[in-house]
Order: sequence, then C-alpha cells, then structure tokens
Amino acid sequence: MQVSIETTSKLERRLTVGVPAETIDSQVEERLQQARKTVRLPGFRPGKVPLKIMRQRFGNGVREEVLVEVMGQSLQQVIVQEKLLPVDKPTIQMGRELDGGGFEYIATLEVFPEIEVLDIAGFPVEKPVAEVRDEDVDNIIELLRRQHGTWTPVERAAQDGDRVTLDLAATSGGESLADSSDEGEVFTLGSGGMIPGLEDGIVGMTAGEEKTLALNFPEDYYEEERRGAAVEFAVTLHKVEELEPAPLDSELFSAYDVEGDDETLFRAEVKQNMARELRSAVEAWVRQQVMDALIGAYAELEAPAALIRQETGRLRKAMFERLGVNAENKNVNIESILPDELFADKATRRVKMALILSALISHHGLEVDADALRRAVESIASTYQHPEEVVNWYYANQEQLSGVKSQVLENSMLDELLKSATLSDRACTYQEAIALGQQANQYLNR
Repeated sequence: MQVSIETTSKLERRLTVGVPAETIDSQVEERLQQARKTVRLPGFRPGKVPLKIMRQRFGNGVREEVLVEVMGQSLQQVIVQEKLLPVDKPTIQMGRELDGGGFEYIATLEVFPEIEVLDIAGFPVEKPVAEVRDEDVDNIIELLRRQHGTWTPVERAAQDGDRVTLDLAATSGGESLADSSDEGEVFTLGSGGMIPGLEDGIVGMTAGEEKTLALNFPEDYYEEERRGAAVEFAVTLHKVEELEPAPLDSELFSAYDVEGDDETLFRAEVKQNMARELRSAVEAWVRQQVMDALIGAYAELEAPAALIRQETGRLRKAMFERLGVNAENKNVNIESILPDELFADKATRRVKMALILSALISHHGLEVDADALRRAVESIASTYQHPEEVVNWYYANQEQLSGVKSQVLENSMLDELLKSATLSDRACTYQEAIALGQQANQYLNR
C-alpha cells in the first residue's frame, strides 16, 4: 500500500492511498468463491456454477463492494500507521483504477492541533470580596414576595411596574405589520420588552383609552429592512393591574422548603442560599479570568472547523430551547433563523478552551477525585426539591455523570493554574458580585 500525505493547511491533511491489485483481487476471488456455494443460475446445480461464469455475472458488482470496504479499512490503517488524530470522519473522494488492477483514492481529514504546554504563571486575577448584608436579604425577600404576588385591576392611569392588557395595530408606510400587531397582549410596563417609546407612550393611559404612537424601529432591530423605519402603533388599553406582593406567611415560606410561619427561619434559609450564590458568582468570575489568560496565551491556536460546527449546533439548539422552540421541528429552519455567525466567537472560544484544558489535564496527569465528583453532583442536586433522587439519577446515568466528571477535571485544572496567579481583592457589594458572576456565566455559558 502506497501512501502520500500533503499538509494543505495547519490542520487539514490530504491523503493519497494506493491499494495494490493483489489486495483487491484476492478479496474479490474469495467473495465469488463463497457466493458460488449458494447462488442459483439456470442450467447449473447449486454450488456448481463455474467461477468464470460467476466473474462474468457478478464480478463488477463484487469488485465495487470490495473497493468500498478496502478504502475504509486501508484508511484506518493509514491513520494508525501515520499516527494521525482525526477530528471528524474523513471525506473520501471516489478513486481511480490504476494500470495493473490497483486502485488509488484521496481522503481529506482534519486533525487535532498539537498543543504545547505554556507557562502563564503570574497572570493577574481579581477576586470579588463581598458579604450578604441584612439589607441584601430584605431586597431578595421583597423580590420573592413580588414573584409570588397577585395582580389586581386598578382604575388609575398606568405606571411603571403595572401589568397592562391591550391591542396593538402596527403600520409602516401605510402597510399593516401583522407580526408587530396583537390583540389582548399582556406585558409589564418597564420590563423593556417593547421597542423604545412604546412603553413610555402607554404610561399615563387608563383602561378604555385609545392612542396612536408615532415611533421608529431601533437601528439595531433584528430585521435589517426595518431598522430606523417609521412605525405607528394604534393602542387600545383594556386593563391596568398593579402587583400586590405576597404576605410573609407559611404559604410563601413553604415554596422555599421552610415549614411553618417562622419568619426568622425563612430569612436564615434565604441568607444561606444567597451565600451559596455569592460563592458561585465569585468562583465564576475568577475562573473566567483564568480562562481569559489561557485564551490570550494560546491566541495563535487554531480550532478545528469540524469542532466549531458541532459546538455552533449545540449553542443554536440550546438557544432555541431557551426560547421554548422545538429545534427538532422539521418545519423550522433553525440555521436560517439563527445563522452560524451569531455563535462563531463563542463556539470558537469554547472549542479552544476545551482543547487547551484537555492538553493541560493530560500533561499534569489529573484524574477525577471521587469525593470532588460527589460534591459536584450534590451541588447540582441541591437546587432540586428531592436532592437525593437527583444524586442517584446522575450515578445511574453514566453519560450524564461523564459530563460532570469533565467539569470537575476542568475545574481542578483551573484551580491548579490559579495557584500561580497574582491575586488581588476587589471590594464590592453583594449585588455587584452577583452581577459579575452572571456576566461570567453568560460569557462562559456554563
């Protein structure tokens, strides 16, 4: 078997493989011999069809089958022999017959990049330093009361924070815009869910009032042809409701697994949860900085295109699921609605980070610690109503547990890198620390 390898880019390899005639002919003959034992042809007894007739009738078809299998088998041999690490399934171009009965084909594949372990010791990392104060607990409890509150109709004019029910009829350039119109729409004023100016125009209206608002679509509107275009909204307001926060009683407390009507116990539970969220936020912000340092150090690393495509698909599917859309629906072309470009930067970063951490984990010989794995699973389970059931479910599903193992290994590697960082404290409030953590989690998509 003759092999030549051409490097067509940093990660792409073009393999030309020549298979000798004897390799192909021997397999063709073997198959024909096996087939003649059972084949039935008019004028011949079973198992007595001459091999010459078998070649004439079935030789070409058998040869095609053999060539397909020989290409797959020989390509695997070449990959092992040349110590190549393909990222994805190679692309095989149908080959050509050679003089003398041999066969040659071309295969293209993408390989994993070689990653040199770099020393990034001394990189700067700031650690948020905050505490959960009583006023922070008060703010969260007020938020919980509002989340469990009730909406009550009011006769006064609408104001920020109210929930309104209305009809919207949008027109632009004299044409009705059905996708921007709705009947009986319900939303909360001040939530920022409408185009600029629409909510402001509704504030001050009373139930039964009608108004036409002359506005413009924002310059960053998702539909390019409407960006900056003039639009009129005919608004008919049907109902105005204000929120009455839930009382601090056993019904509210039970929603957060606190039995009875002991407000002190409820506050303690809320504060404990806030402290846990604060620790997670600080960890996320610190780890983002470690990852930023790694990405900066490996700025020249090229991520395999196949892995970027796979990660792009996962990110797009996850976004659809967050929007409540079934990404498996064949009537929905998710690629056209959410094109690759929307996810290119994040997908590339995630692929690079996974490759870098994998190389570092291997270099340092890190292994999953059973206790650390258990703590990670229990941490995930703690957010559910029946944590022990969730823990058992993870340990009974190896695929799910494997994902947690990978995360534990990555976190262990990041903790190891953090030991060589130059740390500094960043004094901040609880809310500021939580915001930093949210920013980091959104950036890392963890």
